[in-house]
Amino acid sequence: MNWYKNFDWLTFFSWMGLTVMGLFSIYSATQGPVSEFLPAFIQQNFWKQLIWVGASLFMVIALQFTAPRTFSQVAYFFYAFCITLTIGTLFLGVEVNGAKSWIEIAGFRFQVSELMKVSTVLAVSSYLSSRRNISMERLGSALSAASLIIIPGVLVLLQNDTGTALVIFALTPFLLFWSGLPYGISLFIVSPALIGYFSVIGWYWGLLTAFIITLMIFVIQKRVWLTITSAITGLILVGGVNIALTKVLQPHQIARIEAFVNPSFDPKGWGWNVIQAKTAIGSGGLTGKGFMQGTQTQLRFLPEQWTDFIFCVIGEEFGFIGSVFVVFLFMVLLIRLIYGAGQHKHPFAQSVLVGVSSIFLIHLLINTGSALGLLPVIGIPLPFVSYGGSAFLSNSLMIGISLNLLLYRREFTMYI
Repeated sequence: MNWYKNFDWLTFFSWMGLTVMGLFSIYSATQGPVSEFLPAFIQQNFWKQLIWVGASLFMVIALQFTAPRTFSQVAYFFYAFCITLTIGTLFLGVEVNGAKSWIEIAGFRFQVSELMKVSTVLAVSSYLSSRRNISMERLGSALSAASLIIIPGVLVLLQNDTGTALVIFALTPFLLFWSGLPYGISLFIVSPALIGYFSVIGWYWGLLTAFIITLMIFVIQKRVWLTITSAITGLILVGGVNIALTKVLQPHQIARIEAFVNPSFDPKGWGWNVIQAKTAIGSGGLTGKGFMQGTQTQLRFLPEQWTDFIFCVIGEEFGFIGSVFVVFLFMVLLIRLIYGAGQHKHPFAQSVLVGVSSIFLIHLLINTGSALGLLPVIGIPLPFVSYGGSAFLSNSLMIGISLNLLLYRREFTMYI
């Protein structure tokens, strides 16, 4: 086989393009004039990331020589291994930034929750590939698949890694919808996130969102019991969010939410991150201030500018053009993965490609949304761009698996 003709070079170069943009941004955020404000271990982040990039590149290439059947064969074992490892970190893990999701061996740290995302996609895809066309009459299969997602999501949430848990939970509607779950059920699954989001802005917006979603579910599905369930769920969510904001949450938690709705509420406290992020992106203009010339970045106004707010560094120093270029690379990557899923003939490969693209899309939306002040600051990195060895390796592992499945798409049925 002429592998170079079947290899998905567009996906590969999109991944590499994002990686290079990330390296430039991390270098500026840690090695520029700002370095005098940073501790020594932060200044080493660029060189650490460079090592992770090299290791990941080697891994991605090596994965192309792996038989595609291997991924389906080890899916459940890998899933069980990661579940065991995740449980172990609850008792023996190392806490970093409040999240106890790291293991440390001989001075080497790795974030287990990042690997959990990969294993969840493989396990759910393996299960769904044997149970296609989930319908209203086969909701038991959908619930079983959802449990494979909920279990690791809850475990990661117990580690206090809310961002990664949110990404894992969000896999549910994407994977089940691709496997044939009806439109109405899929909409019902995602409705809590939408209703909760608008309820934070205002209870009346939450009620309006709940009404619109319930109406859409009735029109699409035409099931009375589902419509009533949706309406009741919506009312409970709106009421629950209102009670949480007034009587349940701690003052600092309420302040953080209030800062999202109105950053000027606490400009020197919880609103600081949002204000500085918007200032950095807005000040970049069309072409940016230039590499290592961003004042918000180099004067250390941006929080966590090498990880969670890396998009702000790009916006300030490379401008609107640089920001759009990064989003464009993500769009190319996502479109290629979804297109590959549509063209593939095997359901396991389809589900894996959809799961991988879903994870990248969720990260992109939440990270850029937080940077632009459209979403609360949750603490989710931008794949391949933000600093983080565990995240980069795990995300690159998903790229390597995806490239393998696309490379062998014509011979896949013979391998699996």
